[in-house]
Amino acid sequence: MSQRRTTCPKCGASMELGAILDRGDGNRLNTAEWLEGAPETSIWSGLKTKGRQRHPIQSYRCERCGYLESYAGLP
Repeated sequence: MSQRRTTCPKCGASMELGAILDRGDGNRLNTAEWLEGAPETSIWSGLKTKGRQRHPIQSYRCERCGYLESYAGLP
């Protein structure tokens, strides 16, 4: 993943790369993903995902003020 922003747009301090965690089956930790389209519920999986684009979320956090900035689908 490439780094996007090195300084916070709110206070000018350094931003650090990180991840937004999500819990899956068996309480297993995963990286959150962006899902194309409006969410549609599914009895079997919670949300319908078939045929939709999914991209991992890359997030940055300001070391001073805690501001978060996120991007989806970056190389």
